[in-house]
Amino acid sequence: MQKVKNIIFDLGGVLLTLDYSKTEQSFINLGVANFNELYNQQKASPLFEQLETGKIDNEAFYQQFKNIANVTLADSDMEVAWCAMLGHFPDEVLIWLDEIRQKYNIYLFSNTNRIHHQSFQKIYQQQTGKKNFDDFFIKAWYSHDLGLRKPYAQAFTKLLEIENLQPGETLFIDDSLVNIEGAKEAGLQTIWLQSPLTVLELGL
Repeated sequence: MQKVKNIIFDLGGVLLTLDYSKTEQSFINLGVANFNELYNQQKASPLFEQLETGKIDNEAFYQQFKNIANVTLADSDMEVAWCAMLGHFPDEVLIWLDEIRQKYNIYLFSNTNRIHHQSFQKIYQQQTGKKNFDDFFIKAWYSHDLGLRKPYAQAFTKLLEIENLQPGETLFIDDSLVNIEGAKEAGLQTIWLQSPLTVLELGL
């Protein structure tokens, strides 16, 4: 095993608390009974993949979702429900992240979308008084900007190519096994962060 020089972090479930059930329940309350079939931690339907790779804008996503779910909803209600899963940045994790970037080249790679990105940046600002969560990283990569998403190996390969990183020297940390498998396929070292384990206990 090569010495780790670079770490790529997932966001949700690793640095930001997440609760998918809150979004699912919020949509159930809005009359969408089958939300979990459309989107969950392990799998996203084509519509959500399009959103998370920047192929459609927010308005088109809302409209197509309403068509698929056969519901009539205000976009604002959908936004609240879609963002309900987003929790907070644990203070001790932010302190740790500030320390770990003194030892490694650190990056972020998150499957997300413009709606969530705006929401969790606002959470970070309100929680810390600081402007941009991305400032912790050499580069924060988001699937809607990269145009590719996890778990596909080509997403990792593209990120490594852009940043000129060697996969064998790069550690990827994620809470989703399917994403870990994609990273392994691209040649990265990996840690599957299974709850209740946190990054604070990894000994990095």
